[in-house]
Amino acid sequence: MKISILCSDEKHPVNAFLQRWIDQNRDSHQISLVREKKELLGGEILFLVSCSEIISADDRAVYRASLVLHASNLPVGRGWSPHIWQIIGGAQEVTLSLLEAEDKVDSGRIWHQTTFLVPKHALWDEINERLFNAEIELIDLAVHEFDTVIPKPQDMATVSTYYPRRTPDASKLDAERSIASQFDLMRVCDPMRFPAFFELHGKKYKLTLEKINDKPN
Repeated sequence: MKISILCSDEKHPVNAFLQRWIDQNRDSHQISLVREKKELLGGEILFLVSCSEIISADDRAVYRASLVLHASNLPVGRGWSPHIWQIIGGAQEVTLSLLEAEDKVDSGRIWHQTTFLVPKHALWDEINERLFNAEIELIDLAVHEFDTVIPKPQDMATVSTYYPRRTPDASKLDAERSIASQFDLMRVCDPMRFPAFFELHGKKYKLTLEKINDKPN
């Protein structure tokens, strides 16, 4: 099977998980990991993983299926960084959807869904590991069940909601509020790409969060 994976950001932490999956499956499939849609050559499946480009109907036409990984229980939570917004809102479980790419954002038929738990103590890297492992699970399912899957339309009786694109300012903390009240925001901030910060005394401060294992060896 000829498979393309389009992940726009080469610095995105999901890349290590994608590369590991490619290495494990390269003997069975022809797999390419690309950064821009101009690199797409066609095939059976196109996976869109953290893709920032608009993939048109013409782009999708050279594949038998073009699939998006999106971390919400669609049609609720369409848009950008859905698992981040949900965790900031207090969610302790996130649904991950594998759906067909369409011109209207996150509106396609759903191939598979799975859920993963987000413990209240989990930090950004631990959350990522749970999310990315779930994404790999759905990629595997799509490949193995490619000829038998029956996609299901999204529930149009449910009102669709949309999350906005996160910007660096979305990682800003309020220096006057408690740590506990802002912990969900602090723990989802990627310290390399979107670090948490606060402003005080006319200066801006970067804040990094690290879990300490205080149990005896």
